[in-house]
Amino acid sequence: MLIDSHVNLHAHPFDEDREAVIARAREAGIGLMLTICDKLSSLEAIQAIVQANDDIWATVGVHPHEAKDYQQLDADKLIRLATSERIVGIGETGLDYHYDLSPRDQQRAVFGAHIAAAQATGLPLVVHTREADEDMAAMLEAAYAEHPFKLLMHCYTSGAELAARAAALGAWFSVSGIATFRAAQGVRDVIAQMPEDRIIVETDCPYLAPVPMRGRRNEPAFLPHVLAKLADIRGWSLIEAEVRTSKAFFALFDRIPRPGSYPGEGE
Repeated sequence: MLIDSHVNLHAHPFDEDREAVIARAREAGIGLMLTICDKLSSLEAIQAIVQANDDIWATVGVHPHEAKDYQQLDADKLIRLATSERIVGIGETGLDYHYDLSPRDQQRAVFGAHIAAAQATGLPLVVHTREADEDMAAMLEAAYAEHPFKLLMHCYTSGAELAARAAALGAWFSVSGIATFRAAQGVRDVIAQMPEDRIIVETDCPYLAPVPMRGRRNEPAFLPHVLAKLADIRGWSLIEAEVRTSKAFFALFDRIPRPGSYPGEGE
């Protein structure tokens, strides 16, 4: 099963052809998609998508870019929202010091609320991190020492040190189309060292279209290009990459019913 672990199907670039995008994903062999909440005002649209599609699940959370608008957000509200049908993760949340679209102290406060919600619910935390390696590692390590939780370092492009520190906490990592970019050798070097049983794949559509689709609006149907690059980096066959990433996804998002077997398993 091909699984796109991070899509933004509610995003405005899909407003004109959302159903066609979903249909093309299925035609491309995408068996399951996880559509990500970036702000609570998006949740109604996200829930409408998942309620209409049995192969799409969702998360609840606030992206660090939006943290300035959610300063009153606490873990209890996220915990309540996470009881909604087909919500299987907390986030996308984290720290983004590249754009600084929200003040850093506000980003940290909102991120802390998400960590607490993940600890309380047992749902995996979907983490966005950019140019915030030391603060990210320190927050994750301090919280994990108090109460362990599952976490996913989504679309990982940060350094090897943060990757190692997150891996020591049992983190999963998702690989995106960035791995196919010519200038992303540093990203590929980190991917080569990720824990082999904790790697999943994503498109992050409509953003970050992989080569050879770069420059176009990204879609879940482009995921096979990401999987192929991951297989190349790790020295896996395509079937092995598909099996490994599927197993890793269901181990992380364990609220989603898991199929009994995988195509090609044992080959």
